[in-house]
Amino acid sequence: MADVQGTYDDLFTAVPQALAALLDSGDTGASAAVFVDGEPVVDVWGGFADADRTTDWQRDTLVNTWSVTKTMTALCALILADRGALDPDAPVARYWPEFAAAGKRGVLVRHLLAHTAGLPDWEGPVEELYDWPAATARLAAQTPRWDPGTAAGYHSLTQGFLVGEVIRRITGRGPGRFFAEEVAGPLGADFHLGLAAEHDGRVALAVPPPSQGEDYAASAPGSGAAPSDATAIRVRDGNSVAWRRAEIPAASGFGNARSVALVQSVLACGGAVGDVRLLSKAGCDRAWQEQFHGEDRVLGTSMRYGMGYGLFGTTYGWGGWGGSLVMVEPDARMAVAYVTNQLRRPEEDNRGLDVVMAAYDGLTALRA
Repeated sequence: MADVQGTYDDLFTAVPQALAALLDSGDTGASAAVFVDGEPVVDVWGGFADADRTTDWQRDTLVNTWSVTKTMTALCALILADRGALDPDAPVARYWPEFAAAGKRGVLVRHLLAHTAGLPDWEGPVEELYDWPAATARLAAQTPRWDPGTAAGYHSLTQGFLVGEVIRRITGRGPGRFFAEEVAGPLGADFHLGLAAEHDGRVALAVPPPSQGEDYAASAPGSGAAPSDATAIRVRDGNSVAWRRAEIPAASGFGNARSVALVQSVLACGGAVGDVRLLSKAGCDRAWQEQFHGEDRVLGTSMRYGMGYGLFGTTYGWGGWGGSLVMVEPDARMAVAYVTNQLRRPEEDNRGLDVVMAAYDGLTALRA
């Protein structure tokens, strides 16, 4: 069995066992964490930080979490809403006047958070993602693909810029700085939206799926998805220095399972972790408010969206391209995270769910 490092409560042994099984099945490296009541009951890692398998995954190894990053950006918006600085029912143009162009005057902030704004595709060059003013100006000029609020289509890259620019207009700080100062800093979470050069040595670069190379590109998992003009994002893009330095608040967050679970424990625990309170209970409940339930035009499958999170039964959270996942279980005050540098094809990947189900085994034992 693969060597798994870290600590865990004996009741949650199934989680490190699940991680070891994934590594034994061929994955390069990963970390998993479970927090209950804001405290870690599992914090484990294993495998390798590089495709050549020469560098061990360490306690402080960081990895691109891809779309798990969306949950961090959403949390920032929820914090501002809780403070009364952001009204989810307000037109986006109230905060970002230029956004009213091209028929978007009726787009509301909650449409951005729920993937119903009609702006799902990034159609510019990849390099423009690294230029915040250019990226947001492109989206402000874009015409919605459908009447905002009437349909949903996963805003894979665009959601972060859309929500992030609203955050910047309100606070005068980009989402990366706001997150660092208002969330990661107070919590002591090792998660970054825009990674400084000093952390490069800790990064585990993404490893393409077996038989694929660095030109392997992100795609929607659903077979019923509508054709798209979206720019393809490749593994080599996500592994570039430019990607790490940029703020791409839907897809370029770097962290580990411990940091992801710690941050999202804020929602699992009613707004506070330890003596750090970021939200009221009502502010947490906003994440859970259903905004859309039906066929996602981009993913080609039925989805339920809350305010920045996907809704799944009694839980909410989101996954990232290639396998990373975070899930929040508010009834149990539990947050579960799994992050990996080993990408898998979406139709072949249940690894994050395997870790979540293993966490539920521990939760059942804890409640017994």
